[in-house]
Amino acid sequence: MPENDNLKSQNIKNNPKIMKAWAYYDWANSVYSLVITSTIFPIYYSILTTSHEKSEFVKETGQWIKVPVRHMISIFGKEYQPDAIYGYSLTISFLIVVLLSPILSSLADTIGNKKSFLQFFCYLGATSCMGLAMFTGMQNVFLGLLFSITASVGFWGSLVFYNSFLPDIATRDKQDALSARGYVYGYIGSVVLVIICLVLIQVFAKNPDEAKLYTRISFLLTGAWWFGFSQYTFKYLPQFGNVKDQLPKDLVLLNYKNIFKKHEEQGGFWEVFKDNIHFYRDIVKESFHELFKVGKTLFADRNLKFFLSSFFFYSVGMQTIFLMATLFGKSEINLPQDRLILTLLLIQIEAIIGALFFSWLSKKIGNKNVISIAVSLWIVACLSAYFLNKENPNVEYQFYGIAGIIGLVMGGLQAMSRSTYSKLLPEDSMDNTTFFSFYDVLEKLAIILGTFIFATMIEKYHNMRFAALSMTIFFFAGLVLIRFLKVKMNNEKE
Repeated sequence: MPENDNLKSQNIKNNPKIMKAWAYYDWANSVYSLVITSTIFPIYYSILTTSHEKSEFVKETGQWIKVPVRHMISIFGKEYQPDAIYGYSLTISFLIVVLLSPILSSLADTIGNKKSFLQFFCYLGATSCMGLAMFTGMQNVFLGLLFSITASVGFWGSLVFYNSFLPDIATRDKQDALSARGYVYGYIGSVVLVIICLVLIQVFAKNPDEAKLYTRISFLLTGAWWFGFSQYTFKYLPQFGNVKDQLPKDLVLLNYKNIFKKHEEQGGFWEVFKDNIHFYRDIVKESFHELFKVGKTLFADRNLKFFLSSFFFYSVGMQTIFLMATLFGKSEINLPQDRLILTLLLIQIEAIIGALFFSWLSKKIGNKNVISIAVSLWIVACLSAYFLNKENPNVEYQFYGIAGIIGLVMGGLQAMSRSTYSKLLPEDSMDNTTFFSFYDVLEKLAIILGTFIFATMIEKYHNMRFAALSMTIFFFAGLVLIRFLKVKMNNEKE
């Protein structure tokens, strides 16, 4: 390791400049989560995959309503609903993330070359966001879906290394505050960019074609924002978080600068290359072995077994509904783009209020009861979504009501889940990073299952109402399992 890297890696704990640089990455990358995952891209995708709108007369109200007619997407000669294909693409992206996460975590811990990996996945995600600007219609819909998948892999892959820096740059007493600081940066940054994009699309665009153009510019802005603001992070974040005295044998595959060396002192290029292949194979085997070992340890504890089982089931519904909510509002009730984006922005704000409210409520009635209430409200939201009728003149306000419930319980249930899990773990454990890595993988597996089922239900019934209804089964399973917890937390009664 070069001498200057040694100097950069010393005295990095609680360094104000380094901690600020770390938190600033949240400001950089959170725009992906809001612009691409939650708001503008799903709406844009829905618009481009809509052939035309037909008018239907509703006898009950005596009014005409607009109903979108979608283009079908052909894969190997079979026609699929575009919303189903979008759901399947999310499944693929999270499947890639689940397969990569344990391996990437092991590499981060073993090598310490975290910043290089963080940069790679950051640039993959940022350039993929910009690549979405090339998605212009049904003629290149697969290009749009491909960039959507690689952007997701870039975002979640970068978080593996980003999160692993936290214990390296801050002592335990400062980690909570630093983590919250990053969350605040991310929330503010993402809302700022969405507002800018919304102004471009809704104010500057004079017609639908200009609105599409400004939407593609929004994708360019998202990638540029992520790429540009991350440079501050990369400037001050050290290359090695937990500095190793000895690294594995000269890592050709991890350091592109070494690929062009002859490596005569280590037996030549091909010998080093072969050693690297063995190294990576061992990393893959050990990472998944460790994952199953941790899972076995956690599920041996009765309370953790019931909590994690409950968490998996209600996460299937919670994460899937959140990921597909935008398409639901656009496809099922044809909500105008500006109102839909504004609704999703309000959900973001309400999620923070929900997290604070449920945190306060947990002190009164305990975590188990708060989680039970939140899951019950999710069931109400899913059932209400099933009974939405686009022919009802009040359907838009009913959708806002459902969105209000989702915003409240989304932030609250996520916050309560993480804190409850933390309380159930052994005190003063040295394996908390590994435990939370398992928690993260379990959540991604839930998303894979949920998005796959949701997409399949769309394909089978040609609407999202039955897909939303199917999620109630998972919420109900989670509600039943959480009641088996037999542990007192705060004021909770067994």
